[in-house]
Amino acid sequence: MPPEPEPPVISAEDNSTSGLFPKGFTDLYEVHSYRNAARILRYACEPEFNELISKLMGFRIKTADMVAGGKNKSKIAIDMDKLLHPLGWHETRIAGDLYIRLMGGSKPKAKKPKKGKGAPAATTEPEPYDFKIPRFVDGHKIDFVKERVAFDMEWNSKDQTFDRDLYAMRTFYDCNIITVGVLLTRSADLKTLFAEIQNRTAIKGFKSKYGASTTWMDKLIYRMNAGRAGGCPILVLGIKPSVVSDFEEWTKAHPVKSIKPFEIEAPEGEETEDSEESEEGGGGEE
Repeated sequence: MPPEPEPPVISAEDNSTSGLFPKGFTDLYEVHSYRNAARILRYACEPEFNELISKLMGFRIKTADMVAGGKNKSKIAIDMDKLLHPLGWHETRIAGDLYIRLMGGSKPKAKKPKKGKGAPAATTEPEPYDFKIPRFVDGHKIDFVKERVAFDMEWNSKDQTFDRDLYAMRTFYDCNIITVGVLLTRSADLKTLFAEIQNRTAIKGFKSKYGASTTWMDKLIYRMNAGRAGGCPILVLGIKPSVVSDFEEWTKAHPVKSIKPFEIEAPEGEETEDSEESEEGGGGEE
C-alpha cells in the first residue's frame, strides 16, 4: 500500500515581494515578508517605508565594528540610532491593566425579605462582575517606532532575544498601536566573513559570542514559521556582506593566524558549546 502523501504546508510568508523595493536593495539585504508586511509598508505606510528603506540603502558597517566590544550597545546599534532618531523614530514602551466584565454570570446581591407572614424569600439578581489583571501589558519595548510602524535591529544578542522582540511587536499590534513591524538581523551570508574574522584575530570565545546561539536569520525564520509573531505583519531583513564596506581592505591588513570551523546552523533547542552566555564586549546587545 503506497504511503499517504504529506499534507500541504501552511505558511504566513508571502510568495513574492517583487517590485516593492528599490533597485539594489536585495543586494544588501535578505528579504522575507509575512502576512503582507511588505505591501502594507509600501502602500499603507508609504512615508515611513520610504524613509526607512532609504536609510537602510545607505547604511554601512565597518569590519572592525562587527566584533567591537560594547557594554550596552554595539557600535552598529549606535550608528542605527544616529540614522533614525533625528527622523522621529524613537524607543517606545507600553504598559496597561486589563479590565474584564463578565456579562454571562451573576454576582449575588441579596434583597431583604419583607416582614410578615408569607413574605417571599431573599432573591438574587444578575449584575455585571468586573475583574482586573494589573500590568497585563507590562513594559514591552521596541527600539524604533514612528506613526504605525515598528522597527528593531538585533545585530548580536542571544537568539532568545527574538522571542522578546516578536512578543513586543505582536502586543503593540494587538493593542492597535502599530500596523506592521520590521526586524533586521544578520543574514547567513555573513557566515563567511565571520569565519575569516575568527581566523584572523585572537578574540577569546569567538564561537560563543557570534556562533549558533546568537541572532542569525535562520533562528528568526524558525520563530516566524512557528507563528510566534501572532497576527502581526512583519518584514524580516537580513544584513548581507555588501553592507560591510571595507572587508577586502581589512583582510589585507589582518593575515590568517589559524584555521578553525565556524558554524551557525546548530539545530533549534540543541545544547551546544555556544549555549553559554556571551562574554562582555563580544556578545554586545543588539
